Amino acid sequence: MAAGFSAWFWNERFWLPHNVTWADLKNTEGAEYPQASDLYLAFPVALAIFLVRLLFERFIAKPCALRLQIQAARPRKAHPNAILEKVFTSITKSPDERRLEGLSKQLDWDVRKIQSWFRHRRNQDKPSTLTKFSESMWRLVFYFYIFSYGVRFLSKVPWFWDTRHCWYNYPYQQLTVDMYYYYTVELSFYWSLMFSQFTDIKRKDFFVMLLHHFATVGLITFSYVNNMLRVGTLVMCLHDASDSLLEAAKLANYAKYQRICDSLFMAFGFVFVSTRLGIYPVWILKTTLFESWEIIGPYPSWWVFNTLLIVLQILHGIWSYLIIRIAYKSIMKGKSVKWDLCLVSKDDRSDIESSSEDDDPMTNGGGHTRRHRHSPYKGTNGTNGHLSPGAWAEEH
Repeated sequence: MAAGFSAWFWNERFWLPHNVTWADLKNTEGAEYPQASDLYLAFPVALAIFLVRLLFERFIAKPCALRLQIQAARPRKAHPNAILEKVFTSITKSPDERRLEGLSKQLDWDVRKIQSWFRHRRNQDKPSTLTKFSESMWRLVFYFYIFSYGVRFLSKVPWFWDTRHCWYNYPYQQLTVDMYYYYTVELSFYWSLMFSQFTDIKRKDFFVMLLHHFATVGLITFSYVNNMLRVGTLVMCLHDASDSLLEAAKLANYAKYQRICDSLFMAFGFVFVSTRLGIYPVWILKTTLFESWEIIGPYPSWWVFNTLLIVLQILHGIWSYLIIRIAYKSIMKGKSVKWDLCLVSKDDRSDIESSSEDDDPMTNGGGHTRRHRHSPYKGTNGTNGHLSPGAWAEEH
């Protein structure tokens, strides 16, 4: 049965152009081609990246945060209450008005006091600013490194300057050491993100992010298996371009350098929109849809690959609209950037940080409310080509 499934899954007529077989792409002394078994190396490398991240955050990022006077202060914990805790674990959002009234009668508590309990209970599960700073600093270093590597690598290859070279002599395009390293590190990083989701604090977008990581791993693996590595390297490098700017903006926000934060966000928005709405369709989709059709012609996996890239372009449009909307509101109102996007990417998990709009009525004396400024990076992630509109741009 396993052999039958393997034969069906690796059907040459799906994966490869007409008259090409897997035997034609076996490695020989004079030529090396991508093999599916090559990707097994991504798992130990992913584990190594994860361990490096832990060491980096502890011995480099954390001391930097402390020098910037970023502390590991946590929100005040909610008072233990078995009834409210049971309700909290059974729902994914705040109780509705009807349930609040029922809890108020059952506990003989004021509704406002119950609302405050749920707010504090949500806040106590959220990571501290120190934790978020350390995570963002790690992602900044990695994104800057991998983007720099991609630019250096691609500047030396012909398909960077003429995308038609992505398809000349396809699929008999040999695998180079630099190309294999680039693909392995990118793939391993996403596997490491998948590992870290189960060890880090669980966020509201846990399953969205898990799906995103699977999709990204699948797309990278797909392009490797059918030897679309040349265009794959272009896609990866293009989507890495804006990530370091976003993480740098988040670091400035955590350190309370608001003007630097705003400037970096504007730079991020410009690079993101110009690469995703400008360069991506003109450079990537043009070659995958038209130049490849002309040179090698379509076949089943070609259709799948291009469908995924087109869907990605649609998402680019949605996310670019949200970013432009945020920047426009900030400019028109003459205020600092305030945004509430769940931007999903090379790390891509949201910092679900809420600002309490009201003080705890148990502690504020007369029950007056105090307005808190919303964080400009509420629910923000690295992008790397994939964003999830899990939250929406917030009004000032």
